[in-house]
Amino acid sequence: MSKLRLAIVGAGPAGIYAADILLKAEKQFDVSIDLFEQLPAPYGLVRYGVAPDHPRIKGIITALREVLDTGQIRLFGNVLYGRDITLADLKDHYNAVIFSTGAIRDAPLDIPGIDLPGSYGAADFVSWYDGHPDFPREWPLTATSTAVIGNGNVALDVARILAKHADDLLPTEIPANVYEGLKASPVTDVHVFGRRGPMQVKFTPLELRELGELDDVDMVVYEEDFEYDEASKLAIETNKQIMVIDRIFRKWRDEPQTGASRRLHLHFFAKPVEVVAGADGSVAAFRYERTEPDGEGGVRGTGEIREVEVQSLYRAVGYFGSPLDGIPFDERRGVIPNREGQVLDDADEPVNGVYATGWIKRGPVGLIGHTKSDAMETVRHVINDQANWWSPEHPEEEAVVELLRSRGVEFTNLDGWHNLDEHEIALGEPEGRARIKVVARDEMVRVSNKS
Repeated sequence: MSKLRLAIVGAGPAGIYAADILLKAEKQFDVSIDLFEQLPAPYGLVRYGVAPDHPRIKGIITALREVLDTGQIRLFGNVLYGRDITLADLKDHYNAVIFSTGAIRDAPLDIPGIDLPGSYGAADFVSWYDGHPDFPREWPLTATSTAVIGNGNVALDVARILAKHADDLLPTEIPANVYEGLKASPVTDVHVFGRRGPMQVKFTPLELRELGELDDVDMVVYEEDFEYDEASKLAIETNKQIMVIDRIFRKWRDEPQTGASRRLHLHFFAKPVEVVAGADGSVAAFRYERTEPDGEGGVRGTGEIREVEVQSLYRAVGYFGSPLDGIPFDERRGVIPNREGQVLDDADEPVNGVYATGWIKRGPVGLIGHTKSDAMETVRHVINDQANWWSPEHPEEEAVVELLRSRGVEFTNLDGWHNLDEHEIALGEPEGRARIKVVARDEMVRVSNKS
């Protein structure tokens, strides 16, 4: 029986699921797992990428917490890989490492004007409204009309938060500065643009239906987008999810406008062409080409150019991974190159002792269920690769603690997360809220490490 000292970098769902699967495989070997996270709190995008008015999705945290609370995993929060701990350090203290650092940057949208003042990445906006400690606490919400580019769940989250009245977010864990910012927003119209048709969207029926439940917000769809081709008709007939989406759209098409103070417009068959600058050099309009079905499941341009006046724009065209010191990286796809989780070098040969799971492995696709199966695939290789493990000089569990302390790293642990969790819940109780999230990093660390 071998003793495995394993490091996992990234304490979101991917990393925690990988740890859980390894623990359940203990019959094959003894395993000691340390989980490193650059933020003072765990859970990654479940805490910092899910809109605050989605408590059902945040229920995933309960399952993740159960894994951490087994007492078999050590958590080192507020530890940044590449600065506080390096690949050389990991080789000195562990037999192998799994990277599960996710994807938090916005994927690029290469059109003229995309970098104008007033044009933003959706991921940055999500980090702002979710209280991510490493993002500015102010957001310029001055537009009366704004555009969101994308047809996935993140695009709908961004559109919903922009259109929703701030008071309707008060029961959630929304930070105070975010509430104040959204409360002052003068927005009247939010336009969502998708390149393909309404039956080819990437969002779920649940996300779509929630848009129609916003108070004092009219849904606006355009009849020209619902002249279905044969492929769309077939999708409605054969795919239950698409059938439900069609039913929601039919309801909105039949409903009269109520004269609400805000409108949420859904535009389809709209290929981004340009973000147009105004006299002051900031966003003044979004220009797009009208598309049509190409008969093969895609779309083609029609040559018709349209323009909608907006004063801000958010691109929600996907997330993108970030490179890690000493680890191969695919700049085109934004992932660590790998074969079933085994990290590959430039010659497509496995890098001994280095693995990947989650979005940094496969890209930003799939839901939580995919993350579990993804972790299982990676862990299978970790288990089978024992002959290629590193041979650490200092595998003792206290050695890495002493290393971090010697470098002055003010790390947090699992008890610290419990302190922070209880503190946030207590902050919310007087206002009848689930919690009020602590935003500042130094305050998170202080509360976590109180004796």
